Amino acid sequence: MLSVEKLSKEFIIHTRRGIRIPGFANVSFEVTAGSLLAVTGPSGIGKSSLLKCIYRTYLPTEGRILYEAQNGETVDLAAAGDWEVLALRRSEIGYVSQFFHVMPRVSMMDILTEPLTARGLEKEEARERAARMLSRAGLGQTLWEMYPATFSGGEKQRLNILRAIITKPRFLLLDEPTASLDSGYKSRIMDMILELKGEGTAMIGVFHDRDALAVLSDARYDFEGQQPLGGVTGALGECIR
Repeated sequence: MLSVEKLSKEFIIHTRRGIRIPGFANVSFEVTAGSLLAVTGPSGIGKSSLLKCIYRTYLPTEGRILYEAQNGETVDLAAAGDWEVLALRRSEIGYVSQFFHVMPRVSMMDILTEPLTARGLEKEEARERAARMLSRAGLGQTLWEMYPATFSGGEKQRLNILRAIITKPRFLLLDEPTASLDSGYKSRIMDMILELKGEGTAMIGVFHDRDALAVLSDARYDFEGQQPLGGVTGALGECIR
């Protein structure tokens, strides 16, 4: 579903006279439907930057990101126009970031139902699906009409994950999805991710959590060692801190 070919990212700090900072270089791998590729390595080595390039929050410096869309067309996410990328995000690509950002004074329930109603689901059916997922994630009904600004870090992160998976995306990027969760809630979230993977969603995840890594991943890339693990084709190549 996704083929990354010799992808590199270099940052230019314009406020510091154009200083160039290498993010990562020459990354190549493939991800198939129904599998999760885990990207591992120490902090600051470029793992999150890789995910942001694939999601196109960052524009890659070099390389290709070939994504097989639901309509059968192959799209190079590294070169596609902004509107095409946004359309894919709305319809089939999900992303869980390390940080939760949302519009102020929008309730938890509205955050989850909005992407469903935008896809044509009736409001009542959208609320029923959201309610089931919120209950499974341990987010009680007393929170459903509240604003996330008042939530704990773990509550925000669970909502962050639910928002990304409620539409059942074909392709999902996960950046430390279980980092702020205790063991009980982490197990619930991992079960939901496994179910989505079982339905055919392709995933790339960044993990420091060894439990989540062991349960969720089918193959692994070690950024520090630059060695492909778990039988995935390709090699990271040179990655620079």
